[in-house]
Amino acid sequence: MEVTERTRIRNHPERAAPDEAADILSAGVVALLGIVENGQPLVIRLAYHYDQSQPDLMYLHGSVSSRALATLAAGAPVCVTVTLVDGLVYSREAMSHSMNYRSVVLLGKGRAITDQSGKFKLFEQMVRRYFPDRALDRDYNPPPDGDLDATALAEVKTEEWNATARRGGPTGPDDDNPDALGTAGVIVLREV
Repeated sequence: MEVTERTRIRNHPERAAPDEAADILSAGVVALLGIVENGQPLVIRLAYHYDQSQPDLMYLHGSVSSRALATLAAGAPVCVTVTLVDGLVYSREAMSHSMNYRSVVLLGKGRAITDQSGKFKLFEQMVRRYFPDRALDRDYNPPPDGDLDATALAEVKTEEWNATARRGGPTGPDDDNPDALGTAGVIVLREV
């Protein structure tokens, strides 16, 4: 996907990582969906499904009473963000504390998935994505139609995206000086 002016990284452009976007979306667990409803910005966290074989599509699900999913299903423009926090970076200088992370921001529009068999198939793929060792009819029962009816599923067609990543240690002015006051380093949360 091409980086546009809307998705260009302005602060720390050296951290732009557009080629990593699909991998980040594949590894993520929680998507933050940003919408505007009646002039009020909202950001809602949702589980999602992403498959690199269809890189411009993401699926979000939740309750049929979710205003975020209703807005998304109506085709409104949305912003979706997925972030992986890889480490906490501590510095000898308070201003230089940071995080090592990989993050994607994508812009797109949604549409409702209402076909029962399509919903069922996508939910099964979503379960396998989150729980790769679980199998339908072995580890869990198929959902009854009432459960499918109570769950909204929306597809986000990506129009633009970009990814950014911060890696490495602290960059404060005394972080390389072992004789300076304090400590500096990285607490690794996720091996990359």
